[in-house]
Amino acid sequence: MSTRAHSMHADDVVVRFADTNVLDRVTLRIDAGVIVALVGPSGSGKSTLLRVIAGIIAADGGRIAIDDVDVTELPTHRRGVGMVFQDNQLFPHRSVVDNAAFALQMRGIPKRERRTIAAEWLERVGLAGFGDRRVQGLSGGEAKRVALARTLAAEPKVVLLDEPLTGLDRDLHDRLAGDLAQLLRDTSTTALLVTHDHNEAAVIADRTVALADLQATRSSGEAR
Repeated sequence: MSTRAHSMHADDVVVRFADTNVLDRVTLRIDAGVIVALVGPSGSGKSTLLRVIAGIIAADGGRIAIDDVDVTELPTHRRGVGMVFQDNQLFPHRSVVDNAAFALQMRGIPKRERRTIAAEWLERVGLAGFGDRRVQGLSGGEAKRVALARTLAAEPKVVLLDEPLTGLDRDLHDRLAGDLAQLLRDTSTTALLVTHDHNEAAVIADRTVALADLQATRSSGEAR
């Protein structure tokens, strides 16, 4: 992971589905190295905002900037953003280490080098020695650790986490929440976590904000 932390700004972001404004001039500013949790009811647009920041969804208005550089028109792979999805999105035909190395492969890094980097990240997330295993044989918690290693191995400037601990039993959930918080802080990672769990937000994030408070109709729009 890069030793320099990065800031992220989303300014006046608008997303319309049919005649409905899912996001109505949402503004969110995250300082370098800060972890922010975004909470709100299901269907309120939290995941949509993450996908706009990542470049998966094109906004109908507004601007996304990383380190004050406008990335609104850039494709996902050029934004320096990594995303951990709720369903992990691992490749069943690839080994654990090759899943963790996937983003590095897309960047053209030679096989030996990318597998070495991926193995180092698997160790950091608590999966040393798991590289040759098949992902179908992993537990739910192990699969989530692989997804996290895959994202962090690519050294993104900003990490987006879309309810990454959903579906785990409480003991495992709480253990992984603590591990995730420690890893993000150890790497000075700027991160935006979407969750409906306020306890999870309190453990992982430096600050929690409600999506409703980021809309244009509200005066508070900064998370620092």
